[in-house]
Amino acid sequence: MAEKPVWQLSASELAQKVAQRELTAEAVVTSTVERMRAVNTGLNAVVDDLGDAAIETARDLDTLQGKSGVAGPLHGVPVTIKVNVDQKGRSTTNGVKAFTDVIAPDDAPFVKNLTNAGAIVIGRTNTPEFSFRATTTNELHGRTSNPWNDWASPGGSSGGASAAVMSGMGPIAHGNDIGGSLRFPAAATGAVTVKPGLGRTPAWNPSQKAERGMLAQLMSVQGVICREVRDVRLAMKSAIAYDPHDPWQAPVPFEGTELEKPIKIGFTKNTYQFEIHPAIVEALDTARACLVDAGYEVVEIETPDISEIGETGYRALMGEVNVLMLNDVRRHGSPEINRMFDEYFELFPPFRDDELLHQMARRSHFIRQWNLLFERTPLVLCPFLPSPTYAWNRDAEGKDGIMEVLGCGIWSFAMNYMGFPAGIVSPRMHEGMPVAVQVVGRRFREDLILDALESVETRTGIMAEKLFRRDAP
Repeated sequence: MAEKPVWQLSASELAQKVAQRELTAEAVVTSTVERMRAVNTGLNAVVDDLGDAAIETARDLDTLQGKSGVAGPLHGVPVTIKVNVDQKGRSTTNGVKAFTDVIAPDDAPFVKNLTNAGAIVIGRTNTPEFSFRATTTNELHGRTSNPWNDWASPGGSSGGASAAVMSGMGPIAHGNDIGGSLRFPAAATGAVTVKPGLGRTPAWNPSQKAERGMLAQLMSVQGVICREVRDVRLAMKSAIAYDPHDPWQAPVPFEGTELEKPIKIGFTKNTYQFEIHPAIVEALDTARACLVDAGYEVVEIETPDISEIGETGYRALMGEVNVLMLNDVRRHGSPEINRMFDEYFELFPPFRDDELLHQMARRSHFIRQWNLLFERTPLVLCPFLPSPTYAWNRDAEGKDGIMEVLGCGIWSFAMNYMGFPAGIVSPRMHEGMPVAVQVVGRRFREDLILDALESVETRTGIMAEKLFRRDAP
C-alpha cells in the first residue's frame, strides 16, 4: 500500500510525528497548503488563504521546538477557522458584504485555545449569509461545493469547514452550531463532529458591539469538524480551555466519571411527522449493530417529544431573531436571504411578547425530562435528518425546500435548545453519498458520545478514506 501524503494524515498522526521529529511543522503545513491551493479552486471552501503566513508560523514553531519542545498537543497541526469568528487582523464577514470592514482586534477564545496548543491556521472557511442557512453560499464569497458530488450541499452553516477537512485542507476545521451548523455539514460530507453542550467551549468575539440574545447565548456553541473521531477528541481537549469572557463556560474536565459497564444506549428511529428514508433506517441499524458489537447495551426507548421541543426551540429563536437580528438582515442581506427569512417566519411563526417569555420558561421542563431519560440511558442513538443529503440550493426553493431541509431538522434544533451535546458519524452510503446518524448524551459528556461514535467508525470505516480512494489518480 502506498504511503499516505502528509496532507492526508490525521491530526493525531501529525502531532505525534512532529513531536517525535519525524516531520517538521513546516513540512506538514507546506504540504497542506499546497493541497488547499490545488483543490480549493473547485470547492471554494477556504475564502481567506493564510497559507504563506502559516508556513512562516510553522518555521517559528520548529525553531521553538528545537529550543524548548512542542508548544502543545496540536503543535504543527494545520487548522481552518470559520469567517464568523474573530481572528486578529482578519475580516469577520459572517458571509455578508457589509461586514468586510469588521476587522478583528484580537482572536476569539476558541481560536486562541487552538493556536495556544500549537495549531496553525492556514485559512478561513465559508459560511452562508449571517450563518443562517443549511447550505453554504453568499454574494460575497460565492458557493462552496460538496467534495463528493457537485449536486449536493456541503451543509451549513459550517459548509466551508466540512468541505475543507474532507478534501484534505487540514484535519481540523473550526465551526459553530446554533441549530445544526456543525452537524448538517458533517452529515452532508461524511465528516465527524460533536456539537458541544452549553458551557463546554468558550464563545465570544472581541469585535462584537453588542451582546447576543439570551437564546443565542444558550443555544450557540463553538466546535470542530474532522475526518476522524480521534481528531475531534484531540482538538476538543485543547478547545475547552477556560476563558472568562464567556459567562456560560464551565471549567469541567473533558473526561467524566467512568460509567458502569455495559453502558446503556437508548435507540429510536422516530422521526415524528416526517417520513423516514430507508437509507436512514439502514444507517441506524448499522450503528446499533456496531455498538452492540462494541459491548454497549442498546435498548429501544420512547423519548420525550422531540417534535414539540424542536419546533418550540426554533420558534423561540425566531422570536429573538425578529427583535435583535432582523434589522441587520433587512439592511445588509441579499434579496434571497430576505425572502428566505420571510418564509422562515411563515413556517416557524416567531413567539412574541409574553408568549416568548412563557415558552422560554418551558425550556427547563424539556431539559428536566431529558435529564431523567439520561439517568436511565446516558446516550441515545437517533436520527439526525429523516432523509439523506439534499441538493445544494434546496433550502432556497420555496417553503417546500425549507421544510425538506430545515423544517425536518427537529432532532437537530431540540439538542441546541436544551443545550445537550450531540455527535454525528456516517456508517453507510446511499447513491454514492454518506448517510449520517446522531448520538446525543448528558451535558459535559462529549467524551461518552465520542466513544460511541468511534465504536461505529472503527467497524464501518473512516468515510474520508473512501473519498480519497475514489478520487485517487
